[in-house]
Amino acid sequence: MTDTGLPARRAALAILSGVLQKCRPLDAGLDQLAGLAVRDAGFARALASETLRHMGALDAVLRKFMAKPLAPHKAGTASEILLLGACELLVLKVAPHAAVDAANELAAKDSKAVHFKPLINAVLRKVAKEGEAVLSGLDRERLSTPDWLWSRWTAQYGAGTARIIGRAHQQAAPVDIVLKSQDAAFPPSEALFGPVRRLNEAGRIDELPGFASGDWWVQDAAAALPALLLGDVAGQSVIDLCAAPGGKTMQLAARGANVTAVEIEPTRAERIRDNLARTKLSAEVVLADARDFEGSAPFVLIDAPCTATGTIRRHPDLPWIKGAADVTVSAGAAYEILESGARLVALGGILVFAVCSLEREEGEEQIAAFLSGHPEFSRLPIKAEEVFGHQDWITPDGDLRTLPCHLPGGMDGFYAARLRRSGA
Repeated sequence: MTDTGLPARRAALAILSGVLQKCRPLDAGLDQLAGLAVRDAGFARALASETLRHMGALDAVLRKFMAKPLAPHKAGTASEILLLGACELLVLKVAPHAAVDAANELAAKDSKAVHFKPLINAVLRKVAKEGEAVLSGLDRERLSTPDWLWSRWTAQYGAGTARIIGRAHQQAAPVDIVLKSQDAAFPPSEALFGPVRRLNEAGRIDELPGFASGDWWVQDAAAALPALLLGDVAGQSVIDLCAAPGGKTMQLAARGANVTAVEIEPTRAERIRDNLARTKLSAEVVLADARDFEGSAPFVLIDAPCTATGTIRRHPDLPWIKGAADVTVSAGAAYEILESGARLVALGGILVFAVCSLEREEGEEQIAAFLSGHPEFSRLPIKAEEVFGHQDWITPDGDLRTLPCHLPGGMDGFYAARLRRSGA
């Protein structure tokens, strides 16, 4: 075959191998796209992402046509080549000859996979002929959700909801934006709630109407909710901890708050500054560890670090590079930030704690533990009208809990609790 499309597939293979063999996040592997034409880069990213999104089901199809799994130390990237080929055939609907020929070319360039080229060729030809029938008979939601997540979600949300969450993860996330003001210019989109809209079509974000003029920014619908829970912040001081990439900082600044945005990573702090400059909004950006920051404000917002299992629609690598142990580690780090952030809340002030995780240990259990040891704080229950009438987003305790299956088209899985500190 010619080299047409092969650079894109080589990039996708490098990204996928980084995820599966080295547990390297998909986004960290996007440097493989440097130098590719825009169309090739888009195809490479889609191929790697969709392979990960449907990986469990694709692997099950491949196993129907293989005697046993391949050993990576012997086969090199052969397993990844097979997965990419199966994705092209069954998900992206690439012409069979193009997908199979490309897989053969990829194998030929790998010193180990080359020895499995006949197998790769034979298996993918069978997938091209019989794969659709095999795929249609599989439990795709279950297969593409690793055991460690399926068991947790079944226990926390019930088997039915766990399945619906798994189904939501089968689709890539749409692009949501938040408007800076009521008279902001915006691209073709659907109004969701408040200042949040959903784009009708994806594309180059920086070329869409209103972006260059700073009228809006990209932010998932669920991620826009925690800042709204602080209520009227006009003219008030707000400390935004773990602030990058800056969506919540911009929300608060646009509503007239005097925001101090605290971020530990220099590159991410710079991204906040860039976003503020583009949107012509003002906030103080402080480079610091949230656990060491000192100050006081009547409003404190914590978007704590977590396993981010609520964002799998946009990060399909997460189920395959993380495990149950990561939940424990993340929960411990987040609790330290919760303790530190609570000390910044002025008497009578409000604290909102949020995580983009579906795991109880990182959300509900954090707040339960915190309240049991901090009698000076009490829960300030969220009301349906504060989340635009969506009672199903509110837990029995009065906290926010969104799921990837909420809203037509989905939204991130988020947890947030609002607490008030006693005192005048």
